[in-house]
Amino acid sequence: MILAQFAHLASHTVNSLALLFQEDQTVSFSPMGLWNHMGWLARAVAIVLFIESIWSLAVMIDRYLYFSAARKQSREFAPKVAGALKDSKLEEAIKIADRSKKSHLAEVVTSGLQEFRISAGAPTAETIESSGRALERAEAIVHAKLKRGLAVLATIGATAPFVGLFGTVVGILHAFQQIATQKTSGIGAVAGGIAEALVTTAFGLLVAIPAVMAFNYFTGRVEAFDVEMDNSSSELIDYFIKQSHKR
Repeated sequence: MILAQFAHLASHTVNSLALLFQEDQTVSFSPMGLWNHMGWLARAVAIVLFIESIWSLAVMIDRYLYFSAARKQSREFAPKVAGALKDSKLEEAIKIADRSKKSHLAEVVTSGLQEFRISAGAPTAETIESSGRALERAEAIVHAKLKRGLAVLATIGATAPFVGLFGTVVGILHAFQQIATQKTSGIGAVAGGIAEALVTTAFGLLVAIPAVMAFNYFTGRVEAFDVEMDNSSSELIDYFIKQSHKR
């Protein structure tokens, strides 16, 4: 009798496994198979995440190229303008700054030098103060240029996981809907919905993590550029003060 029960249980287990494997074969886990199995709402979530990924990638490339050019030109600009100012060649220093269009330091220094040039060789306290304000305005403008696009990375990094989570909820609801429609609780009935949910979750994280990392990296670069601009402005003001004492 015990052997008969074991035989019945084994037969039932084998039949259940066969039914599950048979149901699983109806779900394709390839990208196109998952896309075809998704509902319209889950597809909308995937499209939104895809757009966010392209947008964040474009911002990363743009900021990397911009910062690299600024760093390279600033390294070339700093010693040249320092040499010109050391020899009291104000016009030459302005020309050097004008040639470094992508340098953050050149843009700031140019504003201060142009304001100082108004003194026509006779700098006063008012001229130095006006040059200092020009340097501050230029720093604010350059800082805004450096931070352009970083808000997009911060927004994508913060929202992409929640967009993916929304897709997860939609996928789970889709799975329960399939259970209710097919009147079965087998794995095959919910595999597609669960896969749909997990794919959107993974896609959301895949979009968010690089965006957050890039935002932190570029924010650090902007802070370093701000320090360089502050130092250059301070050194330029000191130069103006020394020039006024020579008169």
